[in-house]
Order: sequence, then C-alpha cells, then structure tokens
Amino acid sequence: MTKHSHDNNVEHGDGDHSRAHDRHAIVSSDEDLLILVNDNDEQIGEADKLVCHDGDGLLHRAFSVLIFNSQGEVLLQKRADQKRLWGGYWSNSCCSHPRIGETMDEASQRRLWQELGLRAELVFLYKFQYHADFGEAGAEHELCWVYIGKSDTPPSTNANEVSECRYVAPSDLEQEFIDHPEQFTPWFKLEWERIKSAHAQALAAL
Repeated sequence: MTKHSHDNNVEHGDGDHSRAHDRHAIVSSDEDLLILVNDNDEQIGEADKLVCHDGDGLLHRAFSVLIFNSQGEVLLQKRADQKRLWGGYWSNSCCSHPRIGETMDEASQRRLWQELGLRAELVFLYKFQYHADFGEAGAEHELCWVYIGKSDTPPSTNANEVSECRYVAPSDLEQEFIDHPEQFTPWFKLEWERIKSAHAQALAAL
C-alpha cells in the first residue's frame, strides 16, 4: 500500500493546481495516446484512444480513483452522456489513463483535478485486468491501478466528463448494485467488490 501526495509547487500541465479549476476545459480526445501493456503491465507500445477502444479493445494502462469523505461515504460520478463508452452510467469518483511519460501519481492527481477540482492524498491498493464490451460502440480492455483517497471539499465537476456526482454510504451503494446493477459501469462494480472484501483496513485508515 503506497501513499501518493501532491506537491502544490510542482506543475503538472493541465492539472496545475495553481490555476483555477476550469469546469468546461477539454481534457481528453480520441487522439490521446494511451500506453499499451502486456499481462505483466509492461509497456509494449502506444495507440490512440479511438483505436484502443475499437472492437474488443487493446489492453492499455488505466487507473481508477475512489474518494471518500469523513463520514465514510464514497463519491460517485455519472459519466457525461456524450462519452463513447458507458455515457450516462454511474461510476467511481474518477478514472482515466496516464499520458506517455507520465507517472501514475501524476496522472491520477491531474485527472482528479481536471474532472472534479479536487486534491487528495491517494493510496494505491492494487491493480487488475478486466475486459468489458459495450456493444457496437467498442470495449474497455484495461490493466487498471486502483487508488483511494479522502476529501471533504465539494467537487466542481467538468461538464465534458461528468454530468453529476453524489456521495453515498457504502450500505446504500451495495443496495443500489442489487436493485439497479445496469446503472453502473462494470469496472466500478468489480473494484468495489474487491475493495470491500480485501481492503477494509485501508479504508478504515483514511
């Protein structure tokens, strides 16, 4: 378990916290280059996001962040409707891909700021590989690093990435998974199950 804190004196491009959060910034595109990896998470090449999500998808490196508040509630985001894959679905607080030459620490902090206007010390829990099809629109095939963090700052959502967000108690979330599983992204459901079963101590330590 590794903690990653953000140095406010270091600039990280679009994630520079010295600038005001821009709720309408364009922070991703189909031309973004993603890192292709093998099953051991070793970099084997690169390809643009459009290609990575075509067909059955190409295995690429990604990350997911789950933010909790002082009440132990987890922050959910509803993905913007215009997203190619799982637009309009509820998901974890923030997720994306590292850029070429960018560390996971830099990438996760950058995206947390870009999507939600939040800063938090993040704790790395584990990484896992998953594959999920979204019909003719394409698929996700990711080797995903999972982080948790804590913040009581009200999120400021980027309208191009997030349509709405809310905090929810873990017990209520689990009931929603039972009642309306079709409303959630597949990776979030996988992550939540593993965090709940294998990383309770890390959650308690936040």
